[in-house]
Amino acid sequence: MTRTMTLDLPTFARSTVGFDRMLTDLDRKFANSQNNYPPYNVVEINDDEWMISVAVAGFGMDNLDITVEKNMLTVEGTAPIGGEDAKYLHKGIGGRNFRRQFTLAAHVEAKGATLELGMLNLHLVREVPEALQPKKIAIKDYSGAVHNAIGTDSK
Repeated sequence: MTRTMTLDLPTFARSTVGFDRMLTDLDRKFANSQNNYPPYNVVEINDDEWMISVAVAGFGMDNLDITVEKNMLTVEGTAPIGGEDAKYLHKGIGGRNFRRQFTLAAHVEAKGATLELGMLNLHLVREVPEALQPKKIAIKDYSGAVHNAIGTDSK
């Protein structure tokens, strides 16, 4: 079941403080959501890994460009040259230039891309630096013995 929700961002913005950038980004995303070309899927593999698949039938590796700048992943396609002289009775396969952008969360990186059977698959992974990961703090009792989380003691 698909559920459609309407969000009035200007009204919401009047009752918030410090969310200006986020609301501007949301407004821009909703304004650009009318562009459905090329279609794509986003699949969650696990909590820290995703796959974005973009349908790029007719595009070769020479026609595609993928860049990551700051937290923005951009996929661009330049329409393949050729077929301009053809007399189409029906042209239902898109073959125009496109630009798709995806905002990446903190510490999410593009690890690779493959082009197979007209699908461009982008592999994304969240790698939180060790310095930012949660740490267990050892608890010592009055004698200096360390008690860890599993209940065993050590010195």
